[in-house]
Amino acid sequence: MNLFTARLTGKMLSTEQFEKTIFDMQERVKRWRQIEKSPELAEYNALKKIVESSDFQARKKELVSRKYKDTDEGRKMTAFKNLEGSRAIRRYKEAVEDPQFQEFLKFRETPEFAKIKSLKAVLTDPKIRAYNMLYYSSYYKNYTKVLNSTELRQLAELEKEVKTADFQKRHDLWADSRRWQHSELYQQEKRYLELANSDDIKFFFESRKEKIDWAELFRPAFDDDMSSSKNWKPGYGYANPAMKDGHSRTTERQAYNGGKNTFHVEGRMDIETREESKVAVAWDEKKGFIEQVFDYTSDVMNTKEAFAQESGLFMAKVRSQGVGHHFFGLTTGKLKSPIVSLYHFNGKNHQVGLVNGKDTKMVDINGVLRSMYHVYSFRWTKHELIWYVNDLELLRLPNRLPKEAMFFLAQSWLPKKEKGGEGKLKVQWARVYRAVD
Repeated sequence: MNLFTARLTGKMLSTEQFEKTIFDMQERVKRWRQIEKSPELAEYNALKKIVESSDFQARKKELVSRKYKDTDEGRKMTAFKNLEGSRAIRRYKEAVEDPQFQEFLKFRETPEFAKIKSLKAVLTDPKIRAYNMLYYSSYYKNYTKVLNSTELRQLAELEKEVKTADFQKRHDLWADSRRWQHSELYQQEKRYLELANSDDIKFFFESRKEKIDWAELFRPAFDDDMSSSKNWKPGYGYANPAMKDGHSRTTERQAYNGGKNTFHVEGRMDIETREESKVAVAWDEKKGFIEQVFDYTSDVMNTKEAFAQESGLFMAKVRSQGVGHHFFGLTTGKLKSPIVSLYHFNGKNHQVGLVNGKDTKMVDINGVLRSMYHVYSFRWTKHELIWYVNDLELLRLPNRLPKEAMFFLAQSWLPKKEKGGEGKLKVQWARVYRAVD
């Protein structure tokens, strides 16, 4: 993988751009998580379920498209008004409310009523004459016709129904040309659309489509700006307390110096390989641990006491300079366990990958300017291992790591078979995010 070509063709962001991307992404994640727990999103989801239901849509369609005249309330009210406004029923009601007509009806029930058919009585008695005229009038005929009519019964039935509060409520709904806008359903839909078009809700659902592991990026487990040594201790962090931690090998030129070659300066951690004589314990493949005089000193540092984690996202901003090998990666502290290399300068090339006996897989990274920092990342999931430099993927392997926690290891050393000299591993920051289940 050639980083120069990747930068030139735009396949990889610069370190500055990538760090800004990480920061922006984390801010987006924070915002996303805040919205995820917000009452507005809960309200939106509840309203969405209501508004998109078939029942809601059917009721909306009815309120919007149904005509007043086609409703039961509209038909009944129209029939009621037509009957109530008919000439026959109006004249009937006038008769019912006319005191003189009521007197006539009472007279009709008396024995004297028979006199209205007597010519003599009609001619001699003004009262009988008046009743006679009323009896033969269209006024009385209309009254008798309407009195026992179907129309009057219908009117009475309709009047009884349309005067009820329940009918009035239903009638007023269908009679209102803006019934949809005045309905509770409209208010629900209006609020739903307001929420759906809000910046937060749109951001929430648009972001969910992005290829971002939101949960992982929002759950920091370890964040070291390298301003102090609180997270770093000398040695390999061996799991076996009987092991002599912090030893060198007889195949190396340097003695590890118990943290004395590690400096936290200018917001970074430097591990220096210096030319100076030191007697220290070294591991010999045939003799075991022996004392040896070394011409150089350096350090190996670990975060075992500060953090160790199984799976997740591991990141560090690293560079190196000068002679020697410089390494930043992950270990379990067990001798035969795999080692993850996030960054390794082997004296000639930069590499990342997995050191695991016969399953070792390393890839060279060409075009790295050693004067420039890059962000090296390792994603450890249930199914695979992925290495990146900035946003550029370098290597992807099936998951071959042990199911146990790993911690950071940083070191610089000089193989005997290579030319000696001084050098530095520089780590500006290291971060770890919790694994996503």
